[in-house]
Amino acid sequence: MVTERAAISGQDAVPAAVCDNLERSRFELELEGALAVIDYRRQGAVVSFDHAEVPARFEGRGIGSRLVRGALELTRARGERVVARCSFVAAYLSRHPEFDDLRSA
Repeated sequence: MVTERAAISGQDAVPAAVCDNLERSRFELELEGALAVIDYRRQGAVVSFDHAEVPARFEGRGIGSRLVRGALELTRARGERVVARCSFVAAYLSRHPEFDDLRSA
């Protein structure tokens, strides 16, 4: 599990953890009773990030970026590679070359 500090809904920094829900094939970030998620498909050591979604009331606060970063860090820790099928994840990767090593050919 990757743990980060995130400011959510105007509160001081609160703990936010990105976790991999293996049963539902998605990365999750819990937000005041709601979930931001990245749905994925895993094939061997390659994880296809298919769709990212942040609840509307949390949009524009950097939650999606925290979610993607946490999911990429979990993927890296497992020695896996990434295929970005989601446009948000692809845009994040294009702005963060520190994750270039995770891209699957």
